[in-house]
Amino acid sequence: MKNLFTLIGVMGLCTAAHAQTETDSIHPIRMDQVVISANKFNESKKDIAQPLQLITRQETEWAMPQTTASLLEQTGNVFVQRSQMGGGSAVIRGFEASRVLMVVDGVRMNNAIYRAGHLQNIITIDNNLLESTEILYGPASTLYGSDALGGVIVFNTKNPVVSGSSKTKVSGNAMTRYSTANHEKTAHVDLNLGLKKIAFLTSVTYSDFDDLRQGTFRNPFYGSLGLRDSFVTTIDGVDNIVANDDNNIQKFSGYNQVDVMEKILFRPSWRISHTLNLQYSNSSNIPRYDRLTDMRNGRLRYAEWYYGPQLRMMGAYQFHAHDLVGFFDEIKAGASYQRIQESRYQRSFKSKDLQARIEDVDVIGYNVDFRKEMKKHELTLGTDGQYNKVKSTAHIENVNTAETTPLDTRYPDGGSNMLYAAVYGQHLYKINSKLVLNDGVRLNYTSLKSKFEDQTFFPFPFSSAEQNNLAWSGNLGLVYMPAERWRFAANSSTGFRAPNVDDMVKVFESTAGGNLIVPNPDLKPEYTYNVDLGINYIVDNTLKLEASGFYTWFRNAIVTDKFTLNGADSVEYDGKMTAIFASQNKARACLYGFNAAITAQLMPRVTLYSTINFTYGRYFNAADKETPLDHIPPVFGKTSIIYREKKFTGEVFALYNGMKRLKDYSASGEDNLAYATAMGMPGWYTLNLRAGYQVHHRISAEVALENILDYNYRVFASGLSAPGRNLVVTLRGNF
Repeated sequence: MKNLFTLIGVMGLCTAAHAQTETDSIHPIRMDQVVISANKFNESKKDIAQPLQLITRQETEWAMPQTTASLLEQTGNVFVQRSQMGGGSAVIRGFEASRVLMVVDGVRMNNAIYRAGHLQNIITIDNNLLESTEILYGPASTLYGSDALGGVIVFNTKNPVVSGSSKTKVSGNAMTRYSTANHEKTAHVDLNLGLKKIAFLTSVTYSDFDDLRQGTFRNPFYGSLGLRDSFVTTIDGVDNIVANDDNNIQKFSGYNQVDVMEKILFRPSWRISHTLNLQYSNSSNIPRYDRLTDMRNGRLRYAEWYYGPQLRMMGAYQFHAHDLVGFFDEIKAGASYQRIQESRYQRSFKSKDLQARIEDVDVIGYNVDFRKEMKKHELTLGTDGQYNKVKSTAHIENVNTAETTPLDTRYPDGGSNMLYAAVYGQHLYKINSKLVLNDGVRLNYTSLKSKFEDQTFFPFPFSSAEQNNLAWSGNLGLVYMPAERWRFAANSSTGFRAPNVDDMVKVFESTAGGNLIVPNPDLKPEYTYNVDLGINYIVDNTLKLEASGFYTWFRNAIVTDKFTLNGADSVEYDGKMTAIFASQNKARACLYGFNAAITAQLMPRVTLYSTINFTYGRYFNAADKETPLDHIPPVFGKTSIIYREKKFTGEVFALYNGMKRLKDYSASGEDNLAYATAMGMPGWYTLNLRAGYQVHHRISAEVALENILDYNYRVFASGLSAPGRNLVVTLRGNF
């Protein structure tokens, strides 16, 4: 492994490039890509001080990802954790889940019940519809508000296209894919109907995944890692533990999903457009694979543990006007509604009681953004907000009789409401051809109210909890381009995350510690303060070197610790005295790291791309004790060589992770040491091949052989082993 990383480092950082132009390179060697995430309007990437990565539609299709989480993973710059195959929790600079903001078509996905652990919500975004994906590294709360501590992932889906004439224009795309590691069967079709001033884009994708097969070639030091020797099956109403015929098949990891989108564009003039965006995503039950492998008293603990269907519905209207006469040159305004349903079902081995906890979240949002260009200045002003309504229900069902009885809810049974509202200003000052100043400020208001109605399970001396918070954030950056080849960027920014329903009013008894976790209305926002330094060097469109480093101070971090109610540190609960815990702003932390990348045209039609990422994080509690911070990935990256000609594209690439040692695991449990080895999580690498051929100007075929060596490995903090050798075949057509 050490020799592999040495080789990759030499390839990635010391390669000399000698060639002509980049032609159709998947990894472009230029600085002037147009992005929208940095200022909410079209902007040249070279003028943005904050580190940013753009994933184009071409790159997305070439990656052939099964889910959008897989797409991010294949960049080599975003770490992805999985507790089940139907998931994928993105980690940016050591921040994960509720501390990373996701936005789709200008609408924030993070809602009031996003937790700080691991999330699977990203799979509800259909990667087959993505026009582009933009990743902002580091705090971005000035533009995007709460939750943007580690960064923001902005997903932009395809837009309808009008014909612009009296003729009706009909076009479409179709794709089908099969993968051997989990017998994936995916089919996608999208159809664009374009009239003179109105257009309709309809898209449908269906995916079915069978149980995932892990790699068979095992490191002899960790030979049993991930083996699925047995599983629980129910025969005539009786739970039985049976042997697995193939212990490399991860039984009960499969699921299926459907994604539908309808976009309607009305363009009465070339300056004005109205867009209605309807999205629907729903899955089957998704087995929580890691829990299904948990052991208790020498046998499997659970007979069933699964998430119910992961439902996301969105309806959004967007108004866009540009090239206006007046104070503002461009305006975007929108309103949105989202409906999210999540549920958890679990039943212990030999138990008849299936516990069900169901969460329904309704989210109403708005945004108004204005842009003005004044000679060397670009000013963006805006306001946005969201209202979250959370309903939580729970019951126990007898699997034999179907009789139901009450169960404590995950969140307050009387409901919870959370409001976000903000105003912001973002400014770009092109001082001269060499200097660009970025600055901005945001004022955010949040409120949260919850009611506890049935106190049978939790007899607290209160029936409600609420909080109100004001939070400031800002950014200041400078881009310096002394010559055509060089670009230097320095950026400072702050991020904040307002405590949400999951932080403040989640109430439950911790079975691990026997502690009662109670609400804490005094919670305040978490903050990050970040500094970035970056350098880019380009030679004649044949070589691009990039390096950036960051240092982040994390303050008022929310942790769970001992607490008191009415002066008491314990209460009588379920007939016994139980210690009281609550989420509190008690920790501070520091994180730092770097990214280095090279894109080089080695010869005509051959391009090298390599990237490597390092993150280090420690937090300090009230006693100033230093311990490892959770969610910190090991060293990871990607190296690839791509060959392109008119009809053929080929790529050989490696994905790799370093070892996560036991001493670097967090004590919080979020790093899931239980699913690793006694020494931590071993390092790994995979060798992969990919090829595509343009059979016809409307038909193309792609084939990939992933994890060629059939290496058995597990990504850090994951409870599911990665796919073994995997043959992927994709056919695409358009008309």
